[in-house]
Amino acid sequence: MLLAAMSSSTVISAVVLVAVLILGLALLVRKRGKSSSAQSAASTVKQTPRTDFEPQKPEPSSVDARTTTATHERVASELPPAESVHNPEVEAPESADQRSSRLRSRFAKSQGGLGQSLRALFTGSEIAAQTWDDLEDTLIMSDVGVTASGLVIDRLKSALRAAGTSDAGQVDALVRHELTQIIDGGFDRSLKTARHDERPAIVLTVGVNGTGKTTTTGKLARLLVSQNQDVVLGAADTFRAAAAEQLTTWGDRIGVPVVRGPEGSDPASVAFDAVNAGVEAQADVVLIDTAGRLHTKQGLMDELGKVYRVASKAGAIDEVLLVIDATTGQNGLLQAKVFSEVVPVSGVVLTKLDGTAKGGIILAIQNELGVPVKLVGLGEGPDDLAAFDPTLFVDGLFA
Repeated sequence: MLLAAMSSSTVISAVVLVAVLILGLALLVRKRGKSSSAQSAASTVKQTPRTDFEPQKPEPSSVDARTTTATHERVASELPPAESVHNPEVEAPESADQRSSRLRSRFAKSQGGLGQSLRALFTGSEIAAQTWDDLEDTLIMSDVGVTASGLVIDRLKSALRAAGTSDAGQVDALVRHELTQIIDGGFDRSLKTARHDERPAIVLTVGVNGTGKTTTTGKLARLLVSQNQDVVLGAADTFRAAAAEQLTTWGDRIGVPVVRGPEGSDPASVAFDAVNAGVEAQADVVLIDTAGRLHTKQGLMDELGKVYRVASKAGAIDEVLLVIDATTGQNGLLQAKVFSEVVPVSGVVLTKLDGTAKGGIILAIQNELGVPVKLVGLGEGPDDLAAFDPTLFVDGLFA
């Protein structure tokens, strides 16, 4: 009886063991099947050749999704121009035409005493010698500078002498025309932000702390997005913790990806990674915000030169925009001179030209450096950045 019981128990145990082995084998085969399928699918994606070479727009993904490569953190939010209007979390920036229309009236407020003086000087029945002396004083006090003021007066005298008129209306029109020509200067004020040579345009924004450089970078991104351009932002101001966060906020608001690094990391490396990210994403333009360096600190200026050189290795820099606070007057001209010795400044952005600035610094910068003012900021709003228009500026003087 005992032997029979033991035999029965052995048989049951054997059956249970076989069942467990069969179940385990089935799970193993199923797991291997799934792994093989996933590898096959991944292999198919990697091996699928491109059949066209037109720039592809990146597919939109979560703004909160982040990936880490080396020491730099890339915000993996992709620009969704067609869907931004339908996404309540992504804002639709104003178009360039909307900006020009809304900002037109603000030029008048930004000129203050210069406009009032010009209107007073050229509304009389005749122009006396004292008028020219008063005009020179007005121009100098408006930050035009001594050299540029002399050029303006010479041009106006020659034009009025050639016209041979003392009629107030004709004089007013002639002065407006000459001032517009002087301020225009024949400069190319276009922004080189279009994709070319199968790579994105690369733009650096430089300037000292407090000029609104990071804010300007974010506003410029909004302007370009309004023109249906795909933008990648690079937060290369790694010495100021708030700068990267501020730029990321600007990017999140319009659905633009941001490449950033830890506080204190090498800004040149972040700039390099931002350019590579733009190339990989087939973006139209990469905007890189650099640290707000004091132009009196040679070591920091050398660091800026390094950022420019390293970023250039990933692609030639198309624009270097120097951001200047218009209220700083002639000190802004000094900054422009020093920065132009370190990096090839291609254009100037004048911020805070919204009522307290004298505006004459535009003429001084263009005359001294031969660099055009390309953009102006006329307010605190996110879309208060617009292309500089000499005609609108002069109209504001006489408004």
